[in-house]
Amino acid sequence: MSRPTIAGVARAAGVSVASVSRVLNGLPATEEMTERVRRAVAELGYVPDARARSLKVGRTFQLTLAVADVGNPVYVTMMRAVEEVVSAAGYRLVVTTTGPEVVDEVALVQGMARGYADGLLISPIRVDEDLVKAIRACEVPVVVAGSVPSKAGVDTVRANSPKGMLLAVDHLTYCGRRRIAFLNGPADTVPGAARAKGFAEALKAHNLKPVAVVEANDFTFAAGRTAGLELLKSRGSAKTRASSSHPGGGFDAVVCANDLLAVGLMHELAAGGLDVPGDVAVVGMDDSELAEQSFPPLTSVNLGSAERGRRAAELLLARIDDNDRTPRRIVVQPSLSIRRSTP
Repeated sequence: MSRPTIAGVARAAGVSVASVSRVLNGLPATEEMTERVRRAVAELGYVPDARARSLKVGRTFQLTLAVADVGNPVYVTMMRAVEEVVSAAGYRLVVTTTGPEVVDEVALVQGMARGYADGLLISPIRVDEDLVKAIRACEVPVVVAGSVPSKAGVDTVRANSPKGMLLAVDHLTYCGRRRIAFLNGPADTVPGAARAKGFAEALKAHNLKPVAVVEANDFTFAAGRTAGLELLKSRGSAKTRASSSHPGGGFDAVVCANDLLAVGLMHELAAGGLDVPGDVAVVGMDDSELAEQSFPPLTSVNLGSAERGRRAAELLLARIDDNDRTPRRIVVQPSLSIRRSTP
């Protein structure tokens, strides 16, 4: 049996091929015409030929989302929001992992010249001059979910991490915790640098100094456990600033740079016989699904990952329609989700 064609749909609907094309591409058409075409499509089982459509209009109707780690819950949330927006506009979404190295981010941006997607939404974890140059030279529209220098000349959507840190520290001090430690990811990354700066500013606003600061080698659960052990050593060591400044013993709260690090830390606190939040209150960042699933449920700063995904996807679609638009730089504001990991 031969495959149904657009001409066959037009005959069955009693309209022209051009009219069928208008309806299938979402262009303005009368309700009667739209209904006749859709009924004919359903009866014949017609499926548009994506390859022919791409050749005709010069588009693949495919977009790429590139993130550092597709296993990170915050990126999963962002991906769902992006897919919802772009699929409604008739695009497929391809998700790929760049990994933690900036050289791989650069290679991905440069590879967009191969023409397998109409646009790129990238969330770079590290940024250097080579990446900025690659973005500026990219042959398809690019939107960044994160921070890049304004000279990159692209639309960006980023979280307000410093304000998120202030929300976390405000909450902990309100709960009576003032011996606050910080568990960060790699400080040479975009989120690591922003959250380290925000933590320092938040403590200064409360006239406090950090009891301990530990930098994990990644933003993963395993890295959180390893760094958590290091943090626990600092809590018990008589040689640390924590013990000398606070004879009562180390830290009574920890702010973590993301939820994966926070849950890894809580595992080590439990293994060390410490109660959360009785002995140590813990706050994460991202407010991912993991925060609700952890035990105890994790208080976490919501950095608007879904909202960032939606806004970034909308900017990418607008950029595809008009590549001469003035770039927009959007900042999504945080909120705090309070759960049982804090008093």
